[in-house]
Amino acid sequence: MSSASADSTPSVADGYTLHHGYPPVPAYMHLRSASGLSPVTAEQAEHVAKGSWFGCHIVHNDTSTPVAMGRIIGDGGWYFHVADMATLPDHQRKGFGNVILHTLLAKIREKAPPGAYVNLIADKPGWKLYEKHGFQDVAGYQKNPERGMWQVLK
Repeated sequence: MSSASADSTPSVADGYTLHHGYPPVPAYMHLRSASGLSPVTAEQAEHVAKGSWFGCHIVHNDTSTPVAMGRIIGDGGWYFHVADMATLPDHQRKGFGNVILHTLLAKIREKAPPGAYVNLIADKPGWKLYEKHGFQDVAGYQKNPERGMWQVLK
């Protein structure tokens, strides 16, 4: 992961505020579904805060509505997974993904020992953002024989 994005903290657009922590459960659920991520149940969403290492979200000041979010799932030592990167459609193209991801990675750099492993699952619209922050596709990286895999339990 490149440290190029660690040099300067991006600012949040006027009228919005960055908060450390997680949006309330209903807002979390709405952010996921409205931004195109798979919907979750209230029971699933209730576990977000206690199952996360760190998170942050951006609130629209006039409406007090959470409009963007992201979080880190990890052990605090060497393994960290970026999850729930989402921005409501009406608030996209304001750099919120950049602010959220920078904040998440800055917290890892601040707290984790050198050599931390950070991964994520990226959909195509997020590729440029993640590459800007130093992420690389594991498939084919330096003849890497590994590949990412996943499973949704039924």
